[in-house]
Amino acid sequence: MTGAGLDRDVASLFCVGFQGKTPSPEVLELIRRGVHGVVLFSRNVDDAEQVAALVGELKRRAGRPLLVAIDQEGGRVARLRAPQGFTELPPMRALGETGDEALAHEVGALLGRELRAVGIDQDYAPVVDVDTNPANPVIGDRSLSRDPAVVGRLGAALARGLQAAGVAACAKHFPGHGDTSQDSHKDLPHLPHRLDRLREVELPPFRALARAGVAAVMTAHVVFDALDPRRPATLSPEVMRLLREEAGFQGCAVSDDLEMSAVAQHFPLEEAAPGAILAGVDALLVCHRPEVQHRAIDLVRGAVEDGRIAAARLAEARGRVAGLLRYAGPPPDPARARARLRTPDHLALAARIPPLAAGHDPTAA
Repeated sequence: MTGAGLDRDVASLFCVGFQGKTPSPEVLELIRRGVHGVVLFSRNVDDAEQVAALVGELKRRAGRPLLVAIDQEGGRVARLRAPQGFTELPPMRALGETGDEALAHEVGALLGRELRAVGIDQDYAPVVDVDTNPANPVIGDRSLSRDPAVVGRLGAALARGLQAAGVAACAKHFPGHGDTSQDSHKDLPHLPHRLDRLREVELPPFRALARAGVAAVMTAHVVFDALDPRRPATLSPEVMRLLREEAGFQGCAVSDDLEMSAVAQHFPLEEAAPGAILAGVDALLVCHRPEVQHRAIDLVRGAVEDGRIAAARLAEARGRVAGLLRYAGPPPDPARARARLRTPDHLALAARIPPLAAGHDPTAA
């Protein structure tokens, strides 16, 4: 396939972000080009009604299934908060300390119901990194536990709850960001662990999530020296084989944002965008600049045209993205959104999670 058809097929592998509280001309052009999804950030949010109206307009303008995603973990990573009309949850570490699998399922279902009320189809949650490094600047209390078994058990329950409410879950960050001492938004972390350590600590939660049927897994921009000392997980065929063959995950692998410094400052886009697809990532996140988003699509298309990316690999990735698109719902009704948010049941459920101990350092174990 060549021309417009190929361009749409390649664009369908991308999920993009944009600036503004209403659909920008730039994001509408990317939707016309064929991107499968749009990711929302705090910069896109005023309140519940505005979010529902924004999502509805994006979906109507697409005229086809469009996946709208967001990071709504709880704690310090939540784009939708009480002032905008949503139920706020404590950090996932607080949930992990309960050890309560049924409660984790209910929390996932709460997140799913509130996201579905405003038309959001995918939550980049749960975090299933194991928090083994007290100096970790980015994970900390976002992790459910320092115990891999607890992370896997409660993370799987939370994912099942989300998906029972009709919202695709996304386990992150494969194969594990919990022991880094650098933030991949700013640096390129390296982990020196041997493969047997990864199999014992980092991989079990992802195996548990794969068994639970999680819809997606997000890759980490972290170099795992034992597997591939040159490239981060997002660009590494060796790491992606670990996801498929040892973790047993066969769903949609999603990259973390290719504009993050861990990738953008170390690997040119000419290498990163086609390289992620070649490595085995299926869906690429490019969250900020439209010129980078269009160029990334162009670069992947060029790699297909010159044979570096085989037609079979493109078809495989598109098939896995199509599996995610089953979660893409219709435009929501802004007038009905708030009635389904911060309900008495939701607030009571949030209150069942005991707060973390006073003085808990959110970036410490």
